[in-house]
Amino acid sequence: MRTRPMQPLVPDWPAPDNVRALCTTRAGGVSVGACASLNLGEHVGDAPRAVAENRARLRSAIGVRPVFLRQVHGTDVIPLHADTPDASGAIAADACTTTDAGIACTIMVADCMPVLFTDEAGYRVAAAHAGWRGLAAGVLERTFGAFAADSVETDAERAVDAETIGGAPQRGALKKIAWLGPCIGPKVFEVNPEVKAAFEVHSADAASCFRPGAAPGKWLADLPALARQRLRAMGVSAVYGNDGSDAWCTVSNASQFFSYRREAGSGRFAALIWKV
Repeated sequence: MRTRPMQPLVPDWPAPDNVRALCTTRAGGVSVGACASLNLGEHVGDAPRAVAENRARLRSAIGVRPVFLRQVHGTDVIPLHADTPDASGAIAADACTTTDAGIACTIMVADCMPVLFTDEAGYRVAAAHAGWRGLAAGVLERTFGAFAADSVETDAERAVDAETIGGAPQRGALKKIAWLGPCIGPKVFEVNPEVKAAFEVHSADAASCFRPGAAPGKWLADLPALARQRLRAMGVSAVYGNDGSDAWCTVSNASQFFSYRREAGSGRFAALIWKV
């Protein structure tokens, strides 16, 4: 079957040389209909053989093994290792992290926002699924916690750090870098007052990320701005990618991105990060 080649988005960010990342688009797969063409989701009614072929093409393109999670709009963060078995979505979590090479932290989306993390030494990478529920509940804070845990080291590990990264401070003190992927944009993400309240409980500043919607009692939410607020509060100032402009909106760019809000039978694209 003749298909368009893959046309992934490659993050424009100052990641270390040993870190790779990309975000797939609709192009490059064999699925048809609402899932055309590079659908990576097994749970959206697509033909299983088509999804398997699409995932095989992705793995061949990146040269490492993606691990797909069963995302439940929660905050659980799963550590991955080179020998983590391919669970085909059996692991229920909304973020994953690894320090091993050869395995890709993978998040599937179709309006929610994928967020990728690394540090300035490329010691750890992570990916998080940041829909409004997970974002409000603290999925980014939980993912960031995996990096903070790296500050607990033995003397021997600190010696290795000093030798390999030029005497830098403990891993947990390394500068963190984040990339925000495509998601539903602030011009079309209409939500109920309960969503606005869920963010304002965490910080009153969140109110600045909402503006009145067209319908009475509705609000338009700026998901990238909310994520940037949360990251800034954690001390992550190096944030790249989605700035809330139209080019990043999954709903408005039908030829490039899947969108559940635009069409309920939509496929899923994915953001991935890995070490080499």
